[in-house]
Amino acid sequence: MIREDVHSTGIPVLCASCEARHRGICGALTPEQLVALSRTTTKRKAMAGDELVADAESVESYANVLSGVVKLTKMLSDGRQQIVGLQFAPDFLGRPFKVESTVGAEAATDVELCAFPRKTIERMMAERPELEHVMLQQTLKELDQARDWMITLGRKTAAEKVASFLLMIARNIDPAAAPARHGVSFDLPLSRGEIADFLGLTIETVSRQFTRLRSDGVIGIEHNRRVVIDDMAKLAARAGD
Repeated sequence: MIREDVHSTGIPVLCASCEARHRGICGALTPEQLVALSRTTTKRKAMAGDELVADAESVESYANVLSGVVKLTKMLSDGRQQIVGLQFAPDFLGRPFKVESTVGAEAATDVELCAFPRKTIERMMAERPELEHVMLQQTLKELDQARDWMITLGRKTAAEKVASFLLMIARNIDPAAAPARHGVSFDLPLSRGEIADFLGLTIETVSRQFTRLRSDGVIGIEHNRRVVIDDMAKLAARAGD
């Protein structure tokens, strides 16, 4: 449970030092509301592969992603799992006003979450329009990303798909990343097989495209999973952006 000690500003200590304090939904709350929320908030860690939310599960709580990557999945009738999205800090995990989850959520990497009861957030949304506005903005962001991804999957070549995937990870892992930014690096949050499923490609095709990007100097790969991007503009060009 989050400590209720506060700074002179009235903001809880752990909230003040939290990255999601300003970029997440908490940025729309007053210090008094943060204190009230902190009384019902818990922080927890999950290991890569841990299930966070089951598909069609009763929703009792929501969470901010504080660190790591969460993959959103749908289970097909034959038991196959399809990755339908990724979430990064400080994304909001859950869908307000839904009593049952519509997707599953699994820790793609080790993650840290800040969780709070569904009823508490929904009450605060009713009391503070700014919070509801932030939630609407995230929903629209997810809609825009889904539409962009439809173009990636439906119209782009295999080379552009893999480059687009890496570009998406880079921009979300490092929000300050821009076409002119240098020195972005990250560990791949998905296995080659998961990347292939996500992009609608074969594992062999994904591996060939990684090799080509590395051979052309667009990316560097260390220890098989760490990707180093020295020139975001070059990667964006390969992605067709």
